[in-house]
Amino acid sequence: MTTLYHSPHTRSSRVISQLMLMGKLDQVKVVIVDIVKNDGSGRRDPNNAHPEGKVPFLVTGEGDTIRESTAIMMYLDELFGPPFGIKPGDAGRGAFLSWMSYYCGVLEPAMVVHFAKLDHPILKSTFRTMTEVGEQITSGLGDKPFLVGDRLTIADIIMASAFQWAPHLIPEAPTVKAWIKRVEGAQDGAGLEAFETQAFATLKMQA
Repeated sequence: MTTLYHSPHTRSSRVISQLMLMGKLDQVKVVIVDIVKNDGSGRRDPNNAHPEGKVPFLVTGEGDTIRESTAIMMYLDELFGPPFGIKPGDAGRGAFLSWMSYYCGVLEPAMVVHFAKLDHPILKSTFRTMTEVGEQITSGLGDKPFLVGDRLTIADIIMASAFQWAPHLIPEAPTVKAWIKRVEGAQDGAGLEAFETQAFATLKMQA
C-alpha cells in the first residue's frame, strides 16, 4: 500500500487535499509525523522515513520512495487517474509541466528569498522577485479560469497553496485573486481542516 508521511499544516497538506479531491485518501496509508518548523518548534521524528526529516514523503506499494511535493502529486495523479493532471499528448501538457516545475524552481525560492529579506543580483537573476512571479502568473492565466485552461489541475493546487500560506503576497491583479479563490473553493477546506485537527491530536498523543 502507498504510504504518505504527513505533518499537519505543512507542505504535505496540499497532498492530503489532492487525495481528498480524488476520493482516494482511504487508499493511502497516512503516517502522521512531527517536523522541525521554521520557528524552531517541533522535532525530528524518528518515525519519519524522509532522509532529511521533512514532509511530504511517499513510499509506493513497490517500495520506491518519492520526495518533493511536485513529484509526489504528479505520481499520485498518475496512479489514481489522472483526474487532475494533463496526460502526454493532450493539449496543455507543456503548460502543465511548466507550472509544476515553476512552483519548485521559481515561486518557492523567490518566496524564501523574500521572507529571508535577501538582496543579491544572483538571486534576482536566477529566481526573479515576487513582483515578477506575480506578473508571470497574471500573464499565464490570461482570461482562463485556471492555469492550464478550463479545469482545475494539480498545477493550480500547488501554485495557489503558496499564497494560501502567505496571503499578503498575493498579486494585486483581480484575475489572480479570483483564481486563488476559485482554487480554494474547489477543494474541501472543511474536510481538510477536520483531518488536520485529528492529525494534531495524533501528534499530541505521540509526544
